[in-house]
Amino acid sequence: MPIVLAFSGGLDTSFCVPFLKETYGEDVITVTVNTGGFTTIALKELERRSIELGAAEHITVEARDELFRDHISYLIKGNVLRGNVYPLCVGPERVVQARHVAEQAKRLNATAIAHGSTGAGNDQVRFDVAMTVLADDINLIAPIREHGFSRSFTTSYLFKRGFGVSASTTSYSINAGLWGTTIGGKETLTPEEPLPESAWVNTKSPSSTPEQTVQLRIEFEQGIPVAVDGTGLDPVSLVERLTTIGNEYGVGRGVHVGDTILGIKGRVACEAPAASILINAHRELEKVVLGKWQRFQKDQLAEFYGMLLHEGQYLDPVMADIRAMIDSSQERVSGVVTVELYKGSVRVLGCASPHSMFASAIASYGESNTLWNGRDAQGFSKIVGIQSVLTHQTALTQ
Repeated sequence: MPIVLAFSGGLDTSFCVPFLKETYGEDVITVTVNTGGFTTIALKELERRSIELGAAEHITVEARDELFRDHISYLIKGNVLRGNVYPLCVGPERVVQARHVAEQAKRLNATAIAHGSTGAGNDQVRFDVAMTVLADDINLIAPIREHGFSRSFTTSYLFKRGFGVSASTTSYSINAGLWGTTIGGKETLTPEEPLPESAWVNTKSPSSTPEQTVQLRIEFEQGIPVAVDGTGLDPVSLVERLTTIGNEYGVGRGVHVGDTILGIKGRVACEAPAASILINAHRELEKVVLGKWQRFQKDQLAEFYGMLLHEGQYLDPVMADIRAMIDSSQERVSGVVTVELYKGSVRVLGCASPHSMFASAIASYGESNTLWNGRDAQGFSKIVGIQSVLTHQTALTQ
């Protein structure tokens, strides 16, 4: 029976193919789950690479639509940015990848499932938790974690067996997906140093982007983006289009510092142009169509949802409950938002919605209205301040 390996083609999973084959004496079948970041040519190259490394078979699973439907759509609806910076590029991918790898392992009657995670990062937890839920009857192997292999060791191991390794993979760990690209390297091991310009993968340096702005009209239906500049697009094509445009304008760069699942601090750079554009636009549309307490409660739950998703807890039942609330909040979040991109920045210029709460026929902020008169406003102001008045007077008498 084979070992099924979650395969990205990077240094760690490339190392795992010959190592697993030599160590366990079993066939290795690699599975690449396409959650974005791969061209058709790149996917073919992954298959070639896998077989060259010694895999008995390579399987590619297309899962970008699933990633958007089950995960990215809720990150948009929830305006989820971890630490107000990071749009959760990686965590949702791991859930989708784990699900499909588990399905393939069951279909193939695999003796084990393997992944290339180290013992220091978040991905090991995400894979382990998902696999425990989805395939608890199949052994789980994580060679690099179990033996504490360094990147220099795995590089040397592959070279000794005649397998080349890109120099960039030994300097930086890069994960490219539909929702963005994460970059980790020596500069992200501490909080002091900025990432050098050469380390950014897709986005142009803001200083070298066009001198003119570009405006985009993003249309939403019940919280989901459906069109750009009047052209309807399926979700994956829309995200990919905004990513291409955003890359040209240096949009979506960020460096996030936060708490890892294992409790230590971590730092990662990310490039997520589509996320930056869509979350900014969606958030502004919500301000126009949602009541303040509706938006407040949704935002609190969405932040909690993002934390659990980041920490590999997508399969916890509470996540479905939160998604139900988020979906309910989006019934009126439809309209068109105009954004402007310039030199790495995203600026919302305005938005229009059939559900706008800017009822100009009834009231205009700072102007006249038909809902109350001046005496009503005077009485309201007096009553709303009573708690503060009483507290202040009580403090003066003590």
